[in-house]
This record gives sequence, C-alpha cells and structure tokens, in this order.
Amino acid sequence: MAESTSTSAIAATAPISTPSPVDLVDSSSISDLTQSFNFSSGNPRIEETRGIMLLYRHDAASSSLPVERKPLVCVLGVPNHMTYADFCQFCGSFVQHILEMRIVRNDGMEDKYSVLIRFDGQDSTDSFYKHFNGRHFSSLEEEACHMLFTVDVQYTGSIEHAQALPVSSTEQPSCPVCLERLDQDTSGILTTICNHSFHCSCISKWTDSSCPVCRYCQQQPENSKCFICQTSENVWICVICGFVGCGRYKEGHAIRHWKETQHCYSLELETQRVWDYVGDNYVHRLIQSKTDGKLVELNHRCVHGDDGCGICECGSDPAFEEAQLNSKVEAIVNEYQELLTTQLENQKMYFESLLKEFEESETSEVEKASNQSLKLQKMQAKRDKVIEEKKFQEDINLHLLSNKAIWQEKILEAEARKKTTDQDDKIEELEEQLMKLMLALEDANAQNDHLSASKQVKVGGELPEISSNKTSKRSHKNNAQRSG
Repeated sequence: MAESTSTSAIAATAPISTPSPVDLVDSSSISDLTQSFNFSSGNPRIEETRGIMLLYRHDAASSSLPVERKPLVCVLGVPNHMTYADFCQFCGSFVQHILEMRIVRNDGMEDKYSVLIRFDGQDSTDSFYKHFNGRHFSSLEEEACHMLFTVDVQYTGSIEHAQALPVSSTEQPSCPVCLERLDQDTSGILTTICNHSFHCSCISKWTDSSCPVCRYCQQQPENSKCFICQTSENVWICVICGFVGCGRYKEGHAIRHWKETQHCYSLELETQRVWDYVGDNYVHRLIQSKTDGKLVELNHRCVHGDDGCGICECGSDPAFEEAQLNSKVEAIVNEYQELLTTQLENQKMYFESLLKEFEESETSEVEKASNQSLKLQKMQAKRDKVIEEKKFQEDINLHLLSNKAIWQEKILEAEARKKTTDQDDKIEELEEQLMKLMLALEDANAQNDHLSASKQVKVGGELPEISSNKTSKRSHKNNAQRSG
C-alpha cells in the first residue's frame, strides 16, 4: 500500500499522518467524548484514499456544544441522490462562509455519503450547526441532516488501481470549470468523492450527479432484480421486451415469461450470454473479454479435433485466425438477422394489435370530443347572442341617459321662462290695480272739491265759477293721463 502524498485544505486544520501506537493510546483515552469513522474517497477504478475521522459524540441530554470544538463539522448520511448542486443549495447563505467541502464515503454506507466542511470562523460553524442539525434535507425527504463536530482527520494511505495522470506541484491547482485558481480566500472549494476540486459557485451549476472531469458518478446503479421475487442471483433479461426474471435454478420466472409471451431469447446478466429457450442452448458465440474488452469466441477449440490436436499451428497464423473469425462473425450476423427478423415480425403483429385497440379507443374519444364540441358551439352561440343583447341594452341605456340630461336642461329652461312670465303678469296686474286705486282717489278728491265748491257758492257768487274752472281743468288733466 502506497502512502498518500495528496494534500487538501481540510488537512491544514488537522494533521494528516499514519496512526501510530501512541496516537491510538491517546485516542482511546478520549473515547468517551469522541467516536471514529473509517472513510474513503477517490475513484475506485484509479486511486482510492482511505482515512479515519474523529468526531465528537452527540449528547442528547445536553444542549451545550463541545468546549474544544473547531470550525470543522461533518454531515453524515447524505442521500446519494442529492447532487453537489443540491447540497450547496441546501447550505443556503452559509456557502459564503465555507472555505472547503470534501465529499467522502463511509464504510458500510453504500447509498449515502458524508461531507466534511470547514468554515472561516467558529461563529459561522456554530450557526450552521444550530440551523441545520436535525433538519430535513427537503420537504419530500425522510432523511434528516445529522451533523457532528470534527476533532481530527487522518489519512492512512492510498491504493492505486491504475496509472493516474501526473499532477504538477509547483503551480496552484485551478478549477476545471472556470479555469481560475482554487483560492479559499476568494471562493469556497468543493472536493468531490473522486478527489477533483472545484469552486462551490461553479459546481453548484452542475446539476448532474457525476463528476465534470472524470464522469465518476457517486450514485452507483443498483443491481438488477427479478421483477417477481426481487432476487438478484441468477438473473436473466429478455432481449425483446426487457423483462428481468430469475433463472430455472431459482424460481424460474424468466422461463415463465417465455411461455407466456413466446419471447425465446434471454440474456444472462452475469455472463452476458444469450439463451434460446426453443433450441434449449446458448446462441451467443462471441463474448466480451473482461481483461482487455475485446470480442473472443466462446469455448474456442481446434478445428482439427474436438479436444484439440496439439500439433497443428492453425491458431498461430494471424491471417488464418482473422479470416476464420470474420467468417464466424458473418455467420453469426446472418443468424442473428434471421432470428431478429422473426422476432420483429411477432412484435410487429403484437404492436399492430395494440395500435388497432388504441385507434378504436381514439375513435370513440374523437366522437365524444366532437359531441362535446357541438355542445360547446351551441353554448358559444348562445353566449354571443346574450353578449349582443347586453351590448344593445347598454347602448339604449347610454342614449336614455344622454336624453335625460337634455330634457333636464329643457325643464330647467321652461321653469325659468315660466317664472319670468308669472312675474310679468303680476307686475301688470299690480299696475292695473294701482291705476284703479289712483282713479278712485282722484274721483274721491273731485267729489270733495265739488262739495266744498257748492258750499262756497252759497256764500258768494263768484267763487263757484272759480271752483268750476278748477274742476274742469283737473278733469281734463285726468283724462289726458288716462289716454296717455
């Protein structure tokens, strides 16, 4: 096992070293307060790094935080279906205070991963712990965020499964997305489970669960299981419809599927060989080699004997082997074409029957839709008629309102005219009454003058003549006024 030479930002807070006996004694002395977890990271096909992280135990009875805690926490049990972008979105505004996040896998937890997070200060760490510990990852998730403060992270070593690309140590690494340098002072750094580092702002835009560099997916595909009994041993898949069933040495659901559907070709997932239920034998003569990935002949034997003659050199001539392989491949291709043609014909008849049923159901649905459309058209015509009547009534109402204003103005003018006419009539009537009153007064004065004149005639002879003259003058004046 080769010692690990890779360094990380999390390693700056905790020494990275191989545990020694002294360290193990010290860790056992504080085992009452801490607990250890074995973890690993890296692409298992290339290089896998292993280590141990010491975490403070969760004390449910006490609500106080550990006294000697560091700005380093570990989020345990994050579901695999949560991508890096989902987790960054879950952290929310605290991403601005995160210096580095490292994704690791814990031993014994295949469907979950853990996240080591280092913050820029203890206050941010405590706020993050109080806000997210025990909180559900989403409203649709049953899993809750379980978080513990981290005491130390130790890397025990790495295992190389393939030749990795050389990494230059003289230049500071850069983000593969934005090609800027990975600087913790400017932006947080997220290291994926395959040991590739990115800016948190860059990886948060990557919605896929795979790594943008090596395409390693943290969510590994599940093993195929029988659709009926859910077993994962001796599983076969139908090459026609994709039905997955167990073999005849289990419950025999694959052969039952053949009897029900007449799909006679099934692929064994373990060996990648095709079985023919009609011929009761394998029809797959070429398989893919697990060593170099090339196509090789299944159960290759010497052409001069059943068990191989051992003296001929037919297998040593590359041209002969290539020609023989090409002829076999051509024969297999022709055979497969015939087999697939027959199966496709059966499938064509099957799907044509389904299509006919669908067309019949579609025809009935179209008829229903046409009836409903007719009803809808009638209702639409009624609605249009009602809208036109409403519009006509609104126009009449507007005309009536406008005529009302005009007639109100005319009424006011007539009333004003009537008032002026009545006043004129009253004035004329009053003037007539005044004239009558003045005439009556003048008549009364004339009578009084006449009486006084008659009295004076009795006294003297000339006075009556004078008074009669005055009376005639006065009556003449009154007649002139009347005529005027």
